[in-house]
Formats: sequence, C-alpha cells, structure tokens
Amino acid sequence: MDNYPTHINVQDAPLRPDIRIGLVLINHFTLNCVSELIEPIRFAADISFLSRQIFCQWEWMSCDNQPVTSSCGLHIVPTAEFNLLNNWDYVVFAGGLLDQTRDAPAWLLEAMRDLHARRVPIITLCSATFMAAQAGLLEGKKCAIHFTTRDEFRERFPNVSPVIDQTYISDGGVISSPVGTARDLAMDIILQHCGELRAKKVQKYLLMDEGKRGQTRSRVSQTLKTYDDELVQRTIAYMQQHLSSPEPLQTLTTAMQINLRQLNQAFLHNTGDTAAVHWRKMRLEHARKLMIASNVSINNVAKSCGFSDASHLITWFRKQYGETPSDYRKRRRDVERLISPN
Repeated sequence: MDNYPTHINVQDAPLRPDIRIGLVLINHFTLNCVSELIEPIRFAADISFLSRQIFCQWEWMSCDNQPVTSSCGLHIVPTAEFNLLNNWDYVVFAGGLLDQTRDAPAWLLEAMRDLHARRVPIITLCSATFMAAQAGLLEGKKCAIHFTTRDEFRERFPNVSPVIDQTYISDGGVISSPVGTARDLAMDIILQHCGELRAKKVQKYLLMDEGKRGQTRSRVSQTLKTYDDELVQRTIAYMQQHLSSPEPLQTLTTAMQINLRQLNQAFLHNTGDTAAVHWRKMRLEHARKLMIASNVSINNVAKSCGFSDASHLITWFRKQYGETPSDYRKRRRDVERLISPN
C-alpha cells in the first residue's frame, strides 16, 4: 500500500515519546468518543499498521482500578492503576451516561482540581464536561456540549457558557469535546506534538477528506486562539509581531497603555500565565518550529526568537519541553526518516 518500513525495532524509537496520555474511563462511558480520540493517535504512534506505542503512549485507567463497562456494554480492563501524578501531557476523562457523571464523587473532583492547578491539560469527553464544571474549572469559561444536555448544563452551571456547534473548545486548561466529535481534537493534538508529516499519514490511513478537514480545522483553530479579553488579544498580537526582539515587559505595558499588575491579572484570568511567561512560551514554540523547518544553528534560532544566546534558549527549552533543542531536532528528523525514508 505504501513504502512505510515495518521492521523498525522499538529500541530504535526516540527515548521520549511526543505525547503521553492518561485516559480515565468513567463507568458507562461512550465508546464512540474514546475511539474518535485514540484511533488517530494510534496511527500516529507507530510505523504502518503495527499499533506499537512508540511515538505516542497512553494508558487506560478506571477510578477504582476495576474493569469498566461502556454504555454499549463493552467491558474494558484498565492497563494501569489510577494515577494522575504520572508525567501525562494530557489526562482524558471519558464520560457517557449522565447518571455516572451528573454528581461525581468529591475525591475525583478534587483530583481534577489538583491536575488543573498543576497545569496539566484536561480533556473531557461527552458528559465528563459536567464533572469539570462541578469541580469549578469552567467558571466564566466556554465549553463544547452536546445539544441534548445543554439545557440541564445551563441550569446547573449558570456561570459557564455551553456551546453546541463546535467539535471541541479549549478554554482555561480544559478541552471539552461532545459525543462523536473528538477526531478533530485528535488531529490537532497530532499536528501540534507530532508534526504535519504524521498528521498526513493519519489522514491517509483513516481515509479522511483532507479538504473538508482543512475547512473544519480552520474554524476550530480560530476558536482556540480567541480570548474573550480584548486587551489580551491585542497584547498577544503585539507579542507575535515581536518574537525576535528581546524587548522588556515595560515595552508591552507602554504599548498597551496599562500597568504590569493589570496586564498580568488579565493574562492570568485568560491564559493561566503571566504576560512574561506567555510571551516566553510563544518564543519557545516559535523556536521549536524553526528547529524542524530549518538547518540554522541554535544560536541563530535563539536570536530569531528573542533569546540572548544559545545557552539562554537551551535552558528554557529544556524546562518547557524536557529536552534540548538539538535533541528535539534530531528526534523529530529521525521520526521523519522512519516514516518517509525516501
């Protein structure tokens, strides 16, 4: 069917996967939601059809470490003990029938709040969004909800804005996706963490319409990048235009005509970070893209992203991503050679 090699040993794979996902299956969860999310990631995780967890890894968990039953009657045995303290890039809570998520136990809500406080991205599938709202993680935020549950959700959580025409919404560290729409979310996760080459591979194997996907993704991406606060929008636009210049924060406050305390309050409320941290993350993400798309030296990448020198970039890059820029470039290119050897 294609020229993807099938003889790669697991030992040849990168030491650090691009994505690690912990999935918490709530009893009577909706199977469709989970499969829509994990199937694209499964194809991105390995070469060809082998389904090995090389470039992406995940574990199935339940709240009591016992098998759970989906809403259609399929029994699932956990692959790992319940542990939200593991080094997850995302933790997914998969809901389904409302009788299991309408009033979640206090200890589980506290565990979700702890995850959120540690800034681990939380994905809520189907009715698990009710749990995030119960935990207080969606106050003043938007979430994607199924039209059949919107009225009850509005009544119970008047300070949350449910949306019924989006495949997913990311707001305040919680990514919500209603039943049957998680494939768009999976593809955006793959694009962000694994790159365009593997995203195209997934589209090919899952027989996805790339043209239609592009139209949908454009709408979804606009939703993800829009903040309610007009000041934050203007400031981020300014940051984007000045990624290569190491300007002090005073430049920002002068340009926005606001003091630093007010600016940080707006950023913390909308993004979860101070203005300085958000700007640094934008610079680091820009550096990550340059490390893949070009052969320029790390020192030049550093200067192009507003860092004083290569050492400055390496220090923050390792803190943010757990590896040096050089290791990241090598790992991503090794992956590309595995997937597209010609």
